[in-house]
Parts: sequence; C-alpha cells; structure tokens
Amino acid sequence: MNIHGSTALVVVDFQGGPGPGDGDPEAFGHRAMLDKAIALVDGCRAKGVPVVWIQEVHKPHLRDIGRELDGSEGAHCIEGRPGTEIAYGLTPAPDEFHIRKRRYSSFFGTELDIVLKAYDVDSLILIGGFTDICILYTAVDAHQKDFFVNVVTDVVSGSSRQAHDDALKMVHYLQHKSLVTADEVTAWLEQPVPQRHPATEPSR
Repeated sequence: MNIHGSTALVVVDFQGGPGPGDGDPEAFGHRAMLDKAIALVDGCRAKGVPVVWIQEVHKPHLRDIGRELDGSEGAHCIEGRPGTEIAYGLTPAPDEFHIRKRRYSSFFGTELDIVLKAYDVDSLILIGGFTDICILYTAVDAHQKDFFVNVVTDVVSGSSRQAHDDALKMVHYLQHKSLVTADEVTAWLEQPVPQRHPATEPSR
C-alpha cells in the first residue's frame, strides 16, 4: 500500500439512491462492491481514519454542468433525483465532511484540499466511481498536490471494463504502489499502529 503518515478515506461519487430500488442497482457492478464499501467505511471509523464524502450534483437547469455534456455523458447527477443520492447503506456521519462538486475532480472548485489539510493527512484511499472519470481525475489531482494515492481496485467501477482497466493503468503509472484491494486495506486497518485523528488533535 501507498500509506505514509496519516490517511483519509475519500468516498467519491458512490451514488445510486437512498433506498432499495432507487437509482441503478448495478451502478457499481454488484452488491458485493457496496458491501465492501460499507465495511471499509466502518473499519476506518473504528480505527479513527477520517472519512470524507464526495457527491457530484447538478441543478436541473444544468447551468453548472459546463463542458461535461460535450463528451459521452448525457445529463447526470441531477439534484433531487433518487439516483443522485449517496448509495443505499452508505451514510455520512454528522461529524464527517460531505462535499458536493460540479466537476469530475473532487478537488476542482471544492473545499476538499482545505479539509484534508485540516485532517493533516498525507495519504488518500479512494473508492467509488467512475474509475475512468471521477476517480481518475481525483487521483491525478491528488498526485499533483503531493498526496500518496491508494485506489481500491475492487471498490471502484468504470464506465466499461476496458475504461476501468485503462484508468487503473494510468494511476499506476503515476504512483507504482497506488493500486490496492479491499482486503489489503482491511489488513492495514487491523494493524495495531494507531491512526491519529486530527479532528480531535488540530494541527498548530
């Protein structure tokens, strides 16, 4: 794993609806992927690893969607639609940051960098989707901001299998230890080394 110093779990656009039957039940491949995401969130909370939530949201009039309609995607992540909500079974805790974004990268035009600096983290664990869009752009921006990146390969899903695989290759090109599995993250969480939680230990 590409863990150095303090770490945060960033849940990127794990959306699909607030209840059973809402949104696309296959949006992240299968139920097992959602179960792994829930387990990782629970494991990080138990270990004191900050969890930060990212949700892409656009107004119905689409004035905030910019050039995202110029490519293969149509209108998506529309505010008020069930499929735009955080996936069923995943719920941000009241003390966790829930950041809404208007572009693919979780850093672009958001307070994510400020939040991560407040937590004083050096490394990020990324889960969510799509691998080839929001995960990729978030990972690239994190790399350029000198964060160590860990993309959990079995808890991210691409717009296609080929796009998923290609995006992971791009991330690996940037940081050779950046591709991990949910089991590897779980094993890391089970190690006895405590995770300092800057939420209760603010940096000076």
